[in-house]
Amino acid sequence: MPLQQKNDPQSADHTPMPDSDGVKKLVSAIAEQILCEYSITENVPFILVGIHRNGVPLASRIADEIFTRTGKRPGTGTLDITMYRDDIGLRKTLPDIQETLLPDIDRADVILVDDILQSGRTIRAALDAITYFGRPSKVRLAALFDRGNREFPIRPDYLGQNVSVPEDQRIAVAWKEFTGKEDTVLLTPKKRLA
Repeated sequence: MPLQQKNDPQSADHTPMPDSDGVKKLVSAIAEQILCEYSITENVPFILVGIHRNGVPLASRIADEIFTRTGKRPGTGTLDITMYRDDIGLRKTLPDIQETLLPDIDRADVILVDDILQSGRTIRAALDAITYFGRPSKVRLAALFDRGNREFPIRPDYLGQNVSVPEDQRIAVAWKEFTGKEDTVLLTPKKRLA
């Protein structure tokens, strides 16, 4: 997997992160892992659910990659976890709430999708949220990056890449869908709860 050091004056402080082509390869690798577990014949036997905000474009891209490989597009949905977070009462202001759009998930295999897995708190909230909307037969997790530092016993079933990031930094993906520019993976200082 080619890694690229960003060409900026602060790049010496940054861990090498994949460039736009590297992100595409990671998405392809996740789709391959999913297809190794699920054989797609007439119907796609799972639903990809992107966790707002950055899991949504990733879920869509995984669905596109699966369609390219199989000719069948999996169902997709979006999930807002804002009101299920365990830090909601610790914030000074309420974060924006996004729309949750889900197909019928009862007795379906659901693959939750997020860009970064770290503490596991986002996924814990997503598990609470998804079961509010139905009773899936199975829930799996796909993540582009896993940086460790787990606070909950949660791990990805499908993973693009493990990364090592300094404790005082956070990894972020600036998706083309939001920025209008090529995908960029950035390291930024951690923010405190606002």
